[in-house]
Amino acid sequence: MQIGKEMAIPSILKIGNGALGKIGGYLKAENLDQVVLFFGNGLIDMFGELVMNSLKEADVNVLEYNELDTVDIDDIITLAFAIPNKAKAVISIGGGKVIDAGKYAAFLRNLPFISVPTSSSSDGFSSASASLLVQGKRTSVPARLAYGIIVDTQVIRTAPEKFIYSGIGDMISKITALYDWIFEERAGCGEVNDFAVMIAKKAVNSFVRTPYESIKDELFLKELLDSLAMSGIANEIAGSSAPTSGSEHLISHALDKILEVPQLHGIQVGIATYIMAKVQDHRYIRVSTVLQDTGFWDYVATLHMKRSDFLKAIDMAPSIKPHRHTYLHEEKYREAAKKLVLEDEVLNRVLED
Repeated sequence: MQIGKEMAIPSILKIGNGALGKIGGYLKAENLDQVVLFFGNGLIDMFGELVMNSLKEADVNVLEYNELDTVDIDDIITLAFAIPNKAKAVISIGGGKVIDAGKYAAFLRNLPFISVPTSSSSDGFSSASASLLVQGKRTSVPARLAYGIIVDTQVIRTAPEKFIYSGIGDMISKITALYDWIFEERAGCGEVNDFAVMIAKKAVNSFVRTPYESIKDELFLKELLDSLAMSGIANEIAGSSAPTSGSEHLISHALDKILEVPQLHGIQVGIATYIMAKVQDHRYIRVSTVLQDTGFWDYVATLHMKRSDFLKAIDMAPSIKPHRHTYLHEEKYREAAKKLVLEDEVLNRVLED
């Protein structure tokens, strides 16, 4: 008799200082000794020697490696079926583009995927979906949770601070996303998975309670990355992104459509989380404190983002996922959100007319 529900979790989870230089040993321990390696644009020069030496020392054979700078689904399909048949794993090292491309290529070939993010900008490195260009439009396509997640906190620390701020914004959004999911169930439009809620809630609570003096502190970065990784597992349990993506993400996706050059995903999401936490009247003091104390708001104030774009995005939000029923799917909450954009003291400081 089967007890419970089968679900995938990463077999390799290594987050810490110097993890990139130990990648060969991590793979060898899992018998992944024939691999294909994709680097983000410009990253072979930065990390290629370190990674190749680690793999060589562990007798892991690199069948092929190259830099990858496309998320066009047709390119990825071609790439996937050019992977040598003896490959045992696909490894992506870099940002969102190369992670999504490698993840989908591995999914198509039914190969283990090893996710090695070089920035903390979102939880995409741990998610079971990939954001690709399908007929010229950004589309989320199904993939599979990474077999392995390897994150070197020293690499994350040396990336531009905007990526850390983006990760902070994406992580804090689990507060409003979970509340949206519960709201949705009460409206009779969905069913909450309590185990997924528990995992996502533990992830965000662990992060927001982490003591730190700087956002580049080892403990802070490790907690941020651990929590982002746990978010992907919460989604795997739920079978959807509902535990980690609610009305705040709908605003960000709408901004992606409105803006000629959108900001980083987590930056948009972080601002939208503040808006929605106030609309929901749920933990907005905690959200505000994290965004203030980390310097998130000070960074946002330098971006010259427009108040009018957020007003349009709030109105557009329900159309992004019409099958859902978040707070923004009800007019009274959209009006409350727009009122905040126009009148809130913090938003008046960081947004422009």
